[in-house]
Amino acid sequence: MPASLRPWEAVPPADPLSARGDNRRLRIGLLGGSFNPAHQGHIQIARQAARALGLDQVWLMVSPGNPLKSRDGMAPLAERLASVRRLSGARALIPTTIESRLGTRYTVDTLHVLKTRFPNVRFVWIMGTDVFAQLPRWRRWKDVIRTVPIAVMPRPGNNAAALHGQTASFLRRYRLPAHQIRQLPEKTPPAWAFLPGPQNGISSTALRNAAQ
Repeated sequence: MPASLRPWEAVPPADPLSARGDNRRLRIGLLGGSFNPAHQGHIQIARQAARALGLDQVWLMVSPGNPLKSRDGMAPLAERLASVRRLSGARALIPTTIESRLGTRYTVDTLHVLKTRFPNVRFVWIMGTDVFAQLPRWRRWKDVIRTVPIAVMPRPGNNAAALHGQTASFLRRYRLPAHQIRQLPEKTPPAWAFLPGPQNGISSTALRNAAQ
């Protein structure tokens, strides 16, 4: 491991995505997170978004380190990636550490590089209502919403507050009605949609605590 990398930042081998990019023409969902560890709730969200939006792939982007989360208890990157691979199953769900290889830490920077290196891809950022409610805490969050459309997925106990909170209020006029949800990847941002569906209340924190 290079001396400059901490254990949770070490890059696992054999990633299916090239950080150099390519000219693919696909509709791709981006689901980023610590995945510490991955669980069925992550996979359920990815599959729901893929079906509702007609996505060709969903990239499960394992973050080298979430700036808003403590590093205490953060498993190594290779271990977290392995937990995603064990659950992902479908070929359309792509576990990746591309963010680490791009050298970006903040979502706004990751999106800028991805859109530059994959110029023909229609990207959609996927997040739960719990994360959507926290969006104003992200670095340059208004630039994030101007860069890609956002698909918001239901999470138990968070939906009502998130859909009537600061983020939703700011983005009110950019929300797609239910009958236009499938068009979200083609929309020019800012654009977002709430994708109702089954909800899974499992959390990575609960899984870590149960394993102790």
